[in-house]
Amino acid sequence: MTKAYSGKIALVTGASRGIGRAAAVALGREGAHVICVARTVGGLEETDDAIQKAGGSATLVPLNLKDFAAIDRLGASIFERWKKLDMFLGNAAILGVLTPLAHLDPKIFQELLDINITANWRLIRSLDPLLQQSDAGRVLFVSSAAARRHTPYWGGYAMSKAALEMLAFTYAAECGGTKVKVNALDPGPVRTMMRMKAMPGEDPATLPRPEELTPMILEALSPSNDKNGELIKFRK
Repeated sequence: MTKAYSGKIALVTGASRGIGRAAAVALGREGAHVICVARTVGGLEETDDAIQKAGGSATLVPLNLKDFAAIDRLGASIFERWKKLDMFLGNAAILGVLTPLAHLDPKIFQELLDINITANWRLIRSLDPLLQQSDAGRVLFVSSAAARRHTPYWGGYAMSKAALEMLAFTYAAECGGTKVKVNALDPGPVRTMMRMKAMPGEDPATLPRPEELTPMILEALSPSNDKNGELIKFRK
């Protein structure tokens, strides 16, 4: 039986754990070949095992998203092998440190900019020509409700996610009239390592698992999705 995304090429950043891993496995299960990007080789190999167990296939790309030149090379490598990209899930992010803005270390601030914003812009530069070659290029960036709140001590992370939403929606506007659709996802509280770091006293069992988000992610990346420039919110 033909799977929903057979013949599709998908790229997922932060694919070694959490929402990224769950999405990569779901895409593989539905027939997409998944390019899994993350820093940790061990985590990528675990994701690959899960994708293969689900009947899918993957290409593993150990890559630190602060290596911007490597992001440029990634697009060229995808072109050489597949000539296109059908789906891009920009999921990778860091929390930084929850602290008053006046106490935020400049190195942490710069890392928030590098990974949460600049890397996604570099990915757009590298991947846009490939997405334009698809019959229905679909892009989804994982944002956060923090982008629209003014919560003490969350300024660094919130700033980076607000900038990411602006990046995503500007790119969506620029893709108007093309076959590429770009949206952002607000996943809400989810049982991830980042959430545990941010809320150490919270009971993870009270939160939805990353796998519960995958139907919404698959729908947003589907060729049949015609939304563009929208914020998609997950609420259990």
